[in-house]
Amino acid sequence: MPIDGLYAEQITSLANQQVKDAVKLRDRRQRKKRNQLLVEGYRESYRALHFGKVTPENFFFCPELFLGENEGELLGLAQEHGARLLETNKAVFQKLSYRDRPDGLLMVAPALERRLDSLDLPDHPMVIIAEQIEKPGNLGTILRTADAAGAHAVVVCDGVTDINNPNVVRASTGTLFTVPVAEASLSETLSWCEEHKLALVAATPHVETEYTSVDYRQGVALVLGAEQYGLSETMLKAARYPVRIPMNGFADSLNVAQAATILLFEAVRQRRKV
Repeated sequence: MPIDGLYAEQITSLANQQVKDAVKLRDRRQRKKRNQLLVEGYRESYRALHFGKVTPENFFFCPELFLGENEGELLGLAQEHGARLLETNKAVFQKLSYRDRPDGLLMVAPALERRLDSLDLPDHPMVIIAEQIEKPGNLGTILRTADAAGAHAVVVCDGVTDINNPNVVRASTGTLFTVPVAEASLSETLSWCEEHKLALVAATPHVETEYTSVDYRQGVALVLGAEQYGLSETMLKAARYPVRIPMNGFADSLNVAQAATILLFEAVRQRRKV
């Protein structure tokens, strides 16, 4: 069926094998087994294609759910990148979608496999290390904040949630594809930080030093830990600057993504004065 000069196959059956295979990618084991990920939404797909140089395999779309006027251009870009276009009806797309309010765009693409040696750092870089983050929404929000702040890299250390989780893609609004990101073990991460002479600034509520007292104009790695247990003892011992964010209410800690935002934009504030 021609769509703005393009050709797309039609899928109307909920039992279609390509649909079933895509739905399975919500499971981490299936993503790892097949080395694929899901990217749903206009912004996320555009950023994956335009900035991440992702080569999609299947691109499902449902015109009935489109929210704007640029979907045809996006589909053309996807096809230029090698995607097979698959038009679905509303019922099929709702089976594919992992969102409450889908916008009719979802693609299957190769999973990201990023290691530390893929990161190219400038002098005096500003890096985030997210250790054992459990919730994909938090990891995605950290990536989104890293993009906004201009961080030079995000390292997912001993990740409980993998970067290819569809909810990481969603919460990051596609900035997973705009921010240099890598996954690594704790030992690899610490060796890499030492190699690049990064001063570790570790967020923890159990110290007196406040986060504003650190000089973030040097090469720094802002380190944040798991939602429930915080940073590992090994990471805390390696930190040059264990710091806390003052808490004046009854809560004893902030959400990890909120803490990342506070540290990052303090670093941005200081660096603007250089």
